[in-house]
Amino acid sequence: MTFPHPADRGGDRRRWFERFAGGAWLFTSSPLFFLLCLALVAWVVIVHAVGMGTEWQVLAGDFMTAVTLLLLALLKNSELRAERAIQRKLDAIAAALLEAQEGSPGKAHEDLRAAIRMEEEI
Repeated sequence: MTFPHPADRGGDRRRWFERFAGGAWLFTSSPLFFLLCLALVAWVVIVHAVGMGTEWQVLAGDFMTAVTLLLLALLKNSELRAERAIQRKLDAIAAALLEAQEGSPGKAHEDLRAAIRMEEEI
């Protein structure tokens, strides 16, 4: 069983997960998220250093694992969308160069213009 590439799902319009992943990507690359991660790591260290009960230590570890898995899924989605955008741009450049060598600019030049900033749309 194969799944379509995330950039190919739903045609040209972005689905709810792509919009969510894009927003989450912006948030997770912010200084606020970094501070939240530092606070989470500090909480885990404090739980272990103070010697709180096993339940608290398991809860802290489970929370760290859940955040890690969610970030991994968002990172992979962003990576696939960026990879597809780069490939589409390269295809558009190659087609435009081929058209330019053959004489007159046409559809490939329009596709090349459309490929600019494509990663923001995908």
